[in-house]
Amino acid sequence: QVQLVESGGGLVQTGESLSLSCTASTRTDNFNDMGWYRQAPGKQRELVASISRGGGPNYAASAEGRFTVSIDNAKNTMYLQMNSLKPEDTAVYLCNANTRGLSPKYDRHYWGQGTLVLVSS
Repeated sequence: QVQLVESGGGLVQTGESLSLSCTASTRTDNFNDMGWYRQAPGKQRELVASISRGGGPNYAASAEGRFTVSIDNAKNTMYLQMNSLKPEDTAVYLCNANTRGLSPKYDRHYWGQGTLVLVSS
């Protein structure tokens, strides 16, 4: 069973930085793609940033220029460096990892439990 464990959340003030980590129980280069999602109270889960094997990162418009996603396969860990944080970044941040089969029915999706980021104004 694949496990994803996030860490690094906390309370920061507007304009400060925070770095999140997601450590997998298996080799991260087994995944086709990984990403960070967030869910704020009363809102739908949204993709923040993703990175695919052999590809570059992709960011939501709200994260572009402020957040950086990266993977260290030697440590089986994905990171999200968040700079210039705003109160609207407050949410539970969840790690996601996927393996893709020849058809969607063979895809596998894995989620962490989430880590809370609180940005005070």
